Amino acid sequence: MDAVLVINADLGPLHRVTVQHAVRMLCRRVAEIHEAEPDRVIGVFPMPRVVRLVRYVVTRWRFSAGPAWSRAGVLRRDDRCCAYCGGPASTIDHILPRSRGGRNTWRNTTAACYGCNQRKGDRTPAEAGMPLRREPVNPGWAALAGR
Repeated sequence: MDAVLVINADLGPLHRVTVQHAVRMLCRRVAEIHEAEPDRVIGVFPMPRVVRLVRYVVTRWRFSAGPAWSRAGVLRRDDRCCAYCGGPASTIDHILPRSRGGRNTWRNTTAACYGCNQRKGDRTPAEAGMPLRREPVNPGWAALAGR
């Protein structure tokens, strides 16, 4: 067991922490054990699986416009699968090329393999005759965190 789920006071999931961090939270009385491993202890505490915060933490940021764009985020969103041929992707491609004013946005970038990225070059997918297998979308926090 290397990760402990931290839930808010209203039982909504927040994130995962190490067992050591969870025990420190218990010692500081910031959290309580919500679920524990049977017959395993760490000092005076049962081995936690889930800890619940004593006070509610506001998480408005989870419901904001979504995560900021990043290359790693694009690859994670697309499951490292090329949008043109379906093979393993290692690069990102701008649908409207940067040389034509294309920006680093979720809807203008997609994961691509090196070969397809080179073949498409400085053209749009329509000009290159390379249709997208799926339309790029703006991912939510849960979509990127869950992968």
